[in-house]
Amino acid sequence: MNQPLAYVHPQAKIAKNTVIEPFVNIEKNVEIGEGTWIGSNVTIMEGARIGKNCKIFPGAVISAVPQDLKFDNEETLVRIGDNTVIREFVTVNRGTKANYETVVGNNCLLMAYVHIAHDCIIGNNVILANGVTLGGHIVIDDWAIIGGLSAIHQFVNIGSHVMISGGSLVRKDVPPFTKAAREPLSYVGVNSIGLRRRGFSSEKINEIQDIYRYIYLRGNNVSQAVEYIEANLPATSERDEIITFISKSSRGIMKGYSKQI
Repeated sequence: MNQPLAYVHPQAKIAKNTVIEPFVNIEKNVEIGEGTWIGSNVTIMEGARIGKNCKIFPGAVISAVPQDLKFDNEETLVRIGDNTVIREFVTVNRGTKANYETVVGNNCLLMAYVHIAHDCIIGNNVILANGVTLGGHIVIDDWAIIGGLSAIHQFVNIGSHVMISGGSLVRKDVPPFTKAAREPLSYVGVNSIGLRRRGFSSEKINEIQDIYRYIYLRGNNVSQAVEYIEANLPATSERDEIITFISKSSRGIMKGYSKQI
């Protein structure tokens, strides 16, 4: 850790076996866990809490103040979980008094030039491809994958095991287990390949597909579909996760795809 060309504030708490490369700047009120590697020219500002065995590549800026004019220099945090990889020039902003922290979970991959704005909550095993931009207050659940150059509107929620096509504009909530593509962003099926890779059985995938047929393919509105699913389809953890997600959606969920005439 004793890199003479890096600046580490004396009040920063750095695990002994952390590797800090030249020209890194680490400010006070920062904590970094064991086994983490900090590449050259990384800036880690006040309020960062970085877990174990992370890799942060050159040019990244972690825990800069929010790009929010309402921010009044309140004491807030960025929390990064264990085993997360943050590639070149990623920016992760601190929270505001709305949530007081921005969170990235364990085992995530944030590819180059990703931006995560204030008060976002990112789950575990999430992949954000190159150039993904998140507005404030976004929630992304575990195992979601967002394609490169996608822009996600503030306050949007994205469910677990979702796959979103590259270059997407995400203005509505994206329910769990789905694939989303086209413009405007639309349901294009269940993320069956991703689910299979994560150990979901064919029977379980078929069950999820049946649920989304009622939501997107049977001509029901969302309320009618949810009412039917609750009354007629067996209660399972996946069914309940989908219903709960839709019920809590404040922005509304993405629509089904229809051909434009």
